[in-house]
Amino acid sequence: MLLAIDQGTTGTTCLVFDGEGELLGRGYREHRQHFPRPGWVEHDAAELWQSTRAVADEALDEAGMEEAELAAIGIANQRETVCVWDPATGEPLHRAIVWQDRRTARRCDELRQAGYERLVRERTGLVLDPYFSATKIEWLLRNVDGLAQRAREGRAVFGTVDAWLAFKLTGALVTDASNASRTLLCDVHRCVWDEELCELFGVPMRALPEIRPSAGEVGRTATGVPVAGIAGDQQAALFGQACLEPGLGQNTYGTGSFVLLNAGTRRPPAPEGLLTTVAWRIGASTTYALEAAIFVTGAGVQWLRDGLGIIEQASDTEPLAASLSGNDGVYFVPALTGLGSPHWDPYARGTIVGLTRGTGRAHLARAALEAIAYQAVDAIGAMERVGAPPLVELKADGAATVNRWLMQFQADVLGAPVVVPEVAETTALGAAYLAGVGVGALTLDAVGRSWREKDRYEPRMGADERASLLAGWARALERSRAWAG
Repeated sequence: MLLAIDQGTTGTTCLVFDGEGELLGRGYREHRQHFPRPGWVEHDAAELWQSTRAVADEALDEAGMEEAELAAIGIANQRETVCVWDPATGEPLHRAIVWQDRRTARRCDELRQAGYERLVRERTGLVLDPYFSATKIEWLLRNVDGLAQRAREGRAVFGTVDAWLAFKLTGALVTDASNASRTLLCDVHRCVWDEELCELFGVPMRALPEIRPSAGEVGRTATGVPVAGIAGDQQAALFGQACLEPGLGQNTYGTGSFVLLNAGTRRPPAPEGLLTTVAWRIGASTTYALEAAIFVTGAGVQWLRDGLGIIEQASDTEPLAASLSGNDGVYFVPALTGLGSPHWDPYARGTIVGLTRGTGRAHLARAALEAIAYQAVDAIGAMERVGAPPLVELKADGAATVNRWLMQFQADVLGAPVVVPEVAETTALGAAYLAGVGVGALTLDAVGRSWREKDRYEPRMGADERASLLAGWARALERSRAWAG
């Protein structure tokens, strides 16, 4: 049996799977979001750990198992979010700075203007954007009293959420190659911390975790269970969708949406508007992916619920959207934390256009769902413009795949089928599979054979209607650009 920890931006899910990928038990809990200033987003790292322990126990209880009976544990995690803690006591030294946080936008501008974009792009496959971890670490070192000295002396360490959870589970200070590749500090050609980049951002290399393969034992829990699989959530989803060959790809619909395409074992150049990232590293072999990162999709629906109070739960959006025959020209650009791929505009801001006296909450709910689909179209279009093969079908996973209206609309505006797997929570499944591979309980062939289709949505929209909707989206998108610049 395999336990998967999926520590996400808004909550933590733990699932227990058997060797065939059958779900035996689950637990879930949301955690608090902290917004100390506009554009700042933080989590309490201690709460992340406490929630993880609690939902792991819930999943094991539902499966009727004890922790010691597990073959292995796998971790998938929200990427780029930075934790800092004392390695002697295991206590956090500051709240975690979340990937959505925009506080270092000006610093990224300074580095870009100083000519460092090319170095970063070539070494990391990424762009200079506050989304990634390095400027968050730099901010902590510069703004938390005494932290820089502690880091130099080995009394403070930094890591993404996988490293924090692995440390709490096993005491080992480790991260995997996929998460390291999201920091702006890793040379993705060699999967090692880059001395020049660490110097650029002022990060002591001794304060960073050891980079390990994505599959393979990194340590054991107090009950002797190996932690043997680690990957960033989107890479884990790619693995869980069995996109193991070059040219296969998927989209995860979560707090944000992330379109990944398996690019094989030769690192591709990072094209304009897209990212090159490590998909996973197994043994000495590294698999790369092209990625489009969309910052706010499900988080836009969460904002309707928690910020505006116009829905009680996310599922309310489906009947509200379906109650309208069209969008009546209302568009919502959910640039609540800037825009990611392919636009990369940290100064864009959320925008609602087309409001009239007749606009109601159904229009806003529909606009939030439509925005999720439009952003995926933009991402896939960017991939096709740089030579990716035309989309035949889109494998979809994540919580929003239960929204049948959204999945149908996604197929309609893509003009291609959308396919949902039998296990929609493929992020957790991918973490479990990596752990299974890591302890030799699974082979890659077995992972490939395990994928099963549940639902297929064929496009029904005419080309003219599709073009009109996308043109309206493009106009709305332009109005959100550079708003805070």
